[in-house]
Amino acid sequence: MWFKKHFLNLKSRKTLSNWLTNRYLLIIRNEENFAEKTTISFNYAKLVLIIFSLLIVTMVSSLYLSSTLMSKWFDPRHELINMDRNLVNLAGKVDSLENQMRIKDQFISNIQRVMIGEDGMDDSVLLNSDQSLVKKSFEPIPAIDSQFRKDFEESELSFLSVSTSMSQELAEQYFYSPIEGIVTTKFNYKDEHYGIDIVSKSNEPVKSVAEGTVIFSDWTQESGNVIVIQHRGNILSVYKHNSALLKKVGNFVNSGQVIAIIGNTGEFTTGPHLHFEMWYNGNPVNPEEFISF
Repeated sequence: MWFKKHFLNLKSRKTLSNWLTNRYLLIIRNEENFAEKTTISFNYAKLVLIIFSLLIVTMVSSLYLSSTLMSKWFDPRHELINMDRNLVNLAGKVDSLENQMRIKDQFISNIQRVMIGEDGMDDSVLLNSDQSLVKKSFEPIPAIDSQFRKDFEESELSFLSVSTSMSQELAEQYFYSPIEGIVTTKFNYKDEHYGIDIVSKSNEPVKSVAEGTVIFSDWTQESGNVIVIQHRGNILSVYKHNSALLKKVGNFVNSGQVIAIIGNTGEFTTGPHLHFEMWYNGNPVNPEEFISF
């Protein structure tokens, strides 16, 4: 009895081993003439290994796709993370735009202060290396340095050095004549007459010398109705003593567009005329060097 049971166990183990290792031949024939098309040799051990490998590859691929390409479908937090990232980027851009707007507003405010005759410019708000606004302070200039600076500014050398460096850049641009008339008073840097006076007919239109944006348009005690236009290349054009201003701050004007009417407003005027100035990088230039009147 014991021998029979042991023999059956050996036969069972041998049958499982044979089932896994026995080779089988799969023959594919033509149904009509039974011609042999192809044959495939296999055993169950290889078949099990192939199926197991496919399962492993499928699981790994599914995990990879669920965490990368298909994460927005399987992970509900994906959209929230993207929204938070976009909000952070937008907040940074808003802060940067606010700083730039403050600087531009300060620049326009300084130009307006100069136009109405106030001394100096408000440099209390400046941009530091960390893109934040800080207070700027200056140490008093020694008396000997102040005297040297005054002598240098009164000499012709200071103006000539500035004029020579900017003439080539301005000469490459085309400027429209602001008005038709006769130049009665020339540009004189030493006498602090930083523009030219042009006499013309009454109610003659004043035109913009180039396209740009109006940054000042208002009445001043000394110069009457004044309009200032910011052009590309850090160029400013100034039109004084007008009888009427046709453009407001923030308006964009084209080259040759009418912006004011010639007048006789302000102090120290003897008749209808236009006082016209051009500034480049904060320095006055002679308009007759670049515009034909």
